[in-house]
Amino acid sequence: MQRLAQSHFRDDGLRLALIGPHKSAARFEQALHLAKGQTRDRNAEVARMRRYVIWRLFHAAGLLLIMSVVFFTMVHLIPGAYIPAARAHNLGLRAHNLGLDQPLPVQYLTWLSHTLQGNFGDSLVYRRPVGTEILERLPSTLELFLAAFALALVVALLGGVYAAVHRNSLSDYTITVAAYTGIAMPNFWVALILQELFGVQLGWLPTFGRTSIPTVAAGGLTPLQSLTDYSRHLILPAVVLSLQFTAQWSRYLRSSVIDVISQDYVRTAQMKGLSERAVFWRHALRNALIPFITVVALSFGSMASGAVIIETVFAWPGMGSLFFGALNLPDYPTLLAILMIGAASVILFNLVADVLYAAADPRIRYT
Repeated sequence: MQRLAQSHFRDDGLRLALIGPHKSAARFEQALHLAKGQTRDRNAEVARMRRYVIWRLFHAAGLLLIMSVVFFTMVHLIPGAYIPAARAHNLGLRAHNLGLDQPLPVQYLTWLSHTLQGNFGDSLVYRRPVGTEILERLPSTLELFLAAFALALVVALLGGVYAAVHRNSLSDYTITVAAYTGIAMPNFWVALILQELFGVQLGWLPTFGRTSIPTVAAGGLTPLQSLTDYSRHLILPAVVLSLQFTAQWSRYLRSSVIDVISQDYVRTAQMKGLSERAVFWRHALRNALIPFITVVALSFGSMASGAVIIETVFAWPGMGSLFFGALNLPDYPTLLAILMIGAASVILFNLVADVLYAAADPRIRYT
């Protein structure tokens, strides 16, 4: 009996030895096939994303063309003289030199051909190329916009998530009251109040301009002193510009997080034994950010228009104050250039938001 058992053991071992390599090879081929399939899926998704971006760019070009017609027509309907003050016998000559005596469609085609070449024309007020004026003021606007955007995004994320996690608590009610207060108050009124409080009464922060001291080269200041001065001038405009958007985004994120937490898949993950922190960070927050991205992207135009008011109140030397001054004069080459740049920026920002959807939620596919 012992010999028979040993014989069966040797036969089973021989059979396992013979079958084992075949099973390993089958598993390897299966894993290789799966990896190739994943690579094909990834390449297909990249190709779909590329086609989607190209299609959106063509769509954006057509939309910009339509908006250029609307902007050009609206600007030419603004009451007032397009030509700076001059003697009566010089008005006809200046109008001819600027092409303003041509029919409106001819003026539009001329302006469009120059714009496509990067030539926005000359400012009727500053007698300089509009592109030069914009390039000089663009860094100031980007500095203010990015500071306000980053501040609003960080505070809204922290406040919205904290209010959602501590729902119906005292901190949640406090954040809610602060958010509704920020939404209700006009930003120009808040700007005047903060200027009076922190600039006039307390004297902590400057109330206008981008800097109050000479440059490093002219005044012999250290880079740290220059950076400190720029930062002090940036605090009030950035806080005021970000206030309403912080309130809106935090409220929306709170609602989105609460809605996601109540979904079945979140409760299933909790019942599987995952910690609350893992469930929140891996499942709830990532899905809650998808509609939040949409709200942030759609707020880009509102924040850009709000910058016009804030730059005017704080005498910030950016594109907003340039646009406001050109609107009062009016200086239509400058107006058209800023309007087109703003429209292109909004369209591009929404395209970036659409692409970020796929990064936030792999279930989203573009066709």
